[in-house]
Amino acid sequence: MSSFDYDIGILGGGSAGLTVAAGAARFGARTLLIDREARLGGDCLHYGCVPSKTLIKTARVYHLMKNAPKFGLPGHEIRPVDFRDVSDRIRSVIAAIQGHDSVERFCGLGVKVEFGNAVFRDEHTVSLNGREISAKNWVIATGSSPAVPELEGLDRTPFLTNRDIFYLDRLPRSMIVIGAGPISTEMAQAFRRLGSDVTVIQRSGRILGREDADMADAVMRVLIAEGVRYHLDTSLLSIKDLGHERELTVRNKDGTVGVIRAEAVLVAVGRKPNLGGLGLENAGVEYDRSGPRLDNRLRTTQKHIFAAGDVTGRYQFTHAAEYEGGVVLANAVLHLPRKADYRLFPWCTYTDPELANIGMNETAALGAGLKYVAWTEEFRMNDRALAEGEGTGLIKLLLDERERPLGVQILGPRAGELIGEWVAALNGGVRLSVLARAVHPYPTLAEINRRVVGNYFSGRIFSEKVKKTLKFFFNLRGRACEGRQPPSGS
Repeated sequence: MSSFDYDIGILGGGSAGLTVAAGAARFGARTLLIDREARLGGDCLHYGCVPSKTLIKTARVYHLMKNAPKFGLPGHEIRPVDFRDVSDRIRSVIAAIQGHDSVERFCGLGVKVEFGNAVFRDEHTVSLNGREISAKNWVIATGSSPAVPELEGLDRTPFLTNRDIFYLDRLPRSMIVIGAGPISTEMAQAFRRLGSDVTVIQRSGRILGREDADMADAVMRVLIAEGVRYHLDTSLLSIKDLGHERELTVRNKDGTVGVIRAEAVLVAVGRKPNLGGLGLENAGVEYDRSGPRLDNRLRTTQKHIFAAGDVTGRYQFTHAAEYEGGVVLANAVLHLPRKADYRLFPWCTYTDPELANIGMNETAALGAGLKYVAWTEEFRMNDRALAEGEGTGLIKLLLDERERPLGVQILGPRAGELIGEWVAALNGGVRLSVLARAVHPYPTLAEINRRVVGNYFSGRIFSEKVKKTLKFFFNLRGRACEGRQPPSGS
C-alpha cells in the first residue's frame, strides 16, 4: 500500500479550498492547504464578493443621502466622495472577515497551511518551495482571473479589473465599463452613484445575457435613469492612453466608427480559470481554456484529483464554490458517490433593485424546449415596497405543463434575501398549496412570494364554476356593487 505525506492536498485558499480543507480535517483526514497568495480567502474576500458588496452598500447610502427629499426629508448639500475613505471601509470589512479565514483558525482545525507555487511532478506529488509533497487525493481550487480581451493598444494602456477597482486613491471623474455582465452592471451603478460619469460598452444587444430580457431591460432602465450611458451592439476596435484619459475607438450598431474617452477603463468581460503553471500535464489531468475536464462527481481525468470553485468554469459564485467543495468532500474523504446538481442553483446580481434567480428562467426553459406558464406579481402591489419607495420590479414564477415549478426570478428590493424562501421550498419539494396558505408578517416584502402563488390559485378558487356551486348550495346572491371588478389575483 502506497504511503503519502497527506490524505488530501488542496491547491487554492479561496472559498472552495477552504471548504474542503475545513471539512476534511474535521473528518480526521491529514490535510494540506497550499495557496499562492500570502493570505487566505481568495478572490471573494479580497477582490470580489466582500469588497463589491461593501462598495455597493456605500454607494446606496450616498444615493439615499442625495435623494433625501423623496422621503420627506430636507435636502442639503452633499460633499463629493473621497474614495480613500471608501477604500478604508472596504479594507476594514475585509480585515474583520479575514479572521474567519486565518492560518491560525485552520491550524486549529488540524490543517497544515503552506504558501507558494505548487507544481505537479506526477499524479500524486507536487513541488513546493524546493520540496516534494505527496497526497493520496488532490483538489484543484485555484480560482479564476479577469479575462482580458484582445484589443489593439490595451497592452500599452492602463486599465482596471476587479483586482484594482476597490483600492483606488481617488474616484475617477469618468469611467468606461467594458462588458455588461453582473460585475460590470453592479460596478457601473455603484460608481455612477458615487459620482463618476459612467459609460457601458457591450458587444451584444443587451445586458446580463443569462437573465430574461424583460428582467435585464428593467435593470438597465433603472441605471439609465440614474445617469449610466449604454452603447449596445458595439464592437471594440482599439484603445490608447492619452495620459489623463483613455480613448476607446468603437464601431456602433449602424457601422459608424466613434470615439469614447474617460479617465478610467474597467475591463469586466468574464473570467478565465487559473491553471497555468500547475504542471497538470505531469499529473495526467486533461483541461482546456474553460477549465479541467470533469465528471459529475467533480473528478478530473485522474479520479483521485478533483476540482472545485471558479477554476471549473461553471458557476463562478462563492456559494457555488462552497457547494462544490461539499461534493468533493463526499467523494474524496467519505467515499460517497455524490454528484453535482445545478438544476436548482440560485444566484443574484446585486444591483439596486437586485435580480435573483433559482432554477430555470424563461431563457433557459425556451432553450430546453420546455412549455411553461409564467405567473407574476409586481412590487408596486406590495405595501412594504411602496412604503420604502421601492416599487420597481416583479416576481416571476415559471410552472411546467404539469404545473410544477421550473424556477423563480425576483427583480426587486432585497431579492437575494427573498429568493431564500424559494430555495427552501423548491429543494424541499414544498407544494404550492402550502406556500399559498403560509402566513407572512405584514407589511413585509416577503408577502410577494405568497401573492404570486395566490395568483396561480385565484383563477381556480374564484372561478365562475365555484361561484355557481356556492350560489346553488348556499343561496349566495352575487355582487353588491356594479363598479369595475378588480384584476384576477387581487
